[in-house]
Amino acid sequence: MLRRSFIKAATLVAFAGALGFSGAAQAADKVNVQLDWVVRGNHAMFFVGKEKGFFAKNDIDLADIRKGSGSPDAMRLVGNENADFGFGDLPTLTVARSQNVPVVAVAAVNQHSPLAIISLAKTVKLTKPADLKGLTIGIHPAGSTYIFFKGFLAANGLTEKDMTLNSVSPPYESYLLLGRVQTVVGYVDAEVPELEAKAGGPGSLSIMMGADHGWKAYGSGLFTSEKMIKDKPDVVRRFVKAYREAFDYVVAHPEEAAEITAKAAPGYADKKAVLLAQINADIASTFTSPETKEHGLGWMAKAQWEETLKTLTDQGVLKTALSADDVFTDKFLAKE
Repeated sequence: MLRRSFIKAATLVAFAGALGFSGAAQAADKVNVQLDWVVRGNHAMFFVGKEKGFFAKNDIDLADIRKGSGSPDAMRLVGNENADFGFGDLPTLTVARSQNVPVVAVAAVNQHSPLAIISLAKTVKLTKPADLKGLTIGIHPAGSTYIFFKGFLAANGLTEKDMTLNSVSPPYESYLLLGRVQTVVGYVDAEVPELEAKAGGPGSLSIMMGADHGWKAYGSGLFTSEKMIKDKPDVVRRFVKAYREAFDYVVAHPEEAAEITAKAAPGYADKKAVLLAQINADIASTFTSPETKEHGLGWMAKAQWEETLKTLTDQGVLKTALSADDVFTDKFLAKE
């Protein structure tokens, strides 16, 4: 009798243990992230969040961080459920939505657009949009940079006929450094640090920010699919929470964030300095706004989204009318 009771008790303990183990395994939801491009400084939150345990603490298993081939492709992959979350240019997301790609922004990383027109200071000084007339512009014909460029021209009374456009593919810096084009369109938190490192350091570039000349729009951010929001809202909530915790850590510890990213991303072991320069560029100019100081990093405001949509519509980039509620949600950003 005693032996039978012992065996029964042991069986119950083992069964309970098995249940506990199974419950713990199921608690961590496995997700994949699709980046817009090769790894850059503003992607550090994913690597830092994984390394420092922010995702694990929120029962998220970040299984894969995939490099991409542009924001439009990243949005299609997430919209088609080939990835759970994505990172890309938010104005491009509105264009994707107008083309029935079912993606929704859940956090704005760049409160101001980091897109700019860039030249070598020793050859061309860019002080105003009209300076582009007659120049040879290197531009990738698809994706976020071209969407920005079309809007920038429209906002400043220019057309593509005012200049010569040469199609370029990344890495853009080689075209500029070799003199094949006089300017390129790029990101101050991506191409600029790469270019400066090869062109002579700070001051070697002339940079005209779109945000200073009529391009009033969010920059890049975090998004997911309508289906994820509908079917797995708790996963989205926990992912966004962990992401914002990692975001705070990146801003507070940029050098460590660059080091973690350089170690984690294949082929980036010697790119810590460039990653750090990219992160610092964003800290200096795009990550924060009066709204983020009140509500936290990644915050999105409906009024700002309405302004982004107006900019895109007025400048002929967005052909289909959309409301702010079509393209973003702030319900996962609210304080708990």
